[in-house]
Amino acid sequence: MPRSIWKGAVSFGLVTIPVALYTATESKTPKFKMLRGSDHSAVKYKRVAEADGEEVAWDEIVRGYEVEKGKYVVFTDDELEAASATDGSRLVDVVQFVDESEIDPIYYNKSYYLAPERTGVKAYRILLDALQNKGRVGIAKVALREKQQLATIRAKDGILVMETMFWPDEVRPAEFEELDSDVEIRKEEAKMAEMLIDGLTAPFDPTAFNDRTRENIEDAAQKKVEGQEIVAPESPEPTKVIDLLDALKASVEATKARKAAS
Repeated sequence: MPRSIWKGAVSFGLVTIPVALYTATESKTPKFKMLRGSDHSAVKYKRVAEADGEEVAWDEIVRGYEVEKGKYVVFTDDELEAASATDGSRLVDVVQFVDESEIDPIYYNKSYYLAPERTGVKAYRILLDALQNKGRVGIAKVALREKQQLATIRAKDGILVMETMFWPDEVRPAEFEELDSDVEIRKEEAKMAEMLIDGLTAPFDPTAFNDRTRENIEDAAQKKVEGQEIVAPESPEPTKVIDLLDALKASVEATKARKAAS
């Protein structure tokens, strides 16, 4: 069983449900270590001061907030805790419920599982079932890592999932001058695009996708261990520029042929 990273409670109305928090995802991106080329000795990083290049011990390090270029104010741990607006709270404080479709996925940041503590199983199940039956998610505030965060609580596969969210001013506006260009779209082009979308529409099955980059690196690493030569694949020839409508028609036909073959 994985180890919880946080223990607290989900609170909504006058109901409090003791829970434990677990990370729901993990990165499996291949990791590389920096080595010296001559003898493959591991390269370590040191904390050095910009002013004189001297190494700095951990107990000498303080946290500074840059107020203008090159000028800082220093915060103690107590001052940061006071500024974080968390008050040491360990509550997932649900302040309202909304339909999940109202939330743009761009706001989602990281996913966690909320599992019940033994004394809160019944209340947990009641909330889980209610969210599932109503098709709603809870909007909550929670203190994690010395920072108040916005989060959602939703039901998924018999467990509550908490997703931390970006604050509205952390989402960059989509301002690109190219989007203001005036282009003419023919009806046939629009129809073909819709047909292509229909042809490629299928239920989402995450197991149908795999990380080719990770598989290729792991395979290449094993070949290196076995002393085999690694040969880089040839780069594909650049696609010739063709008429957009012809490309859409060809794509639709290719999709139909793949479906017929399967």
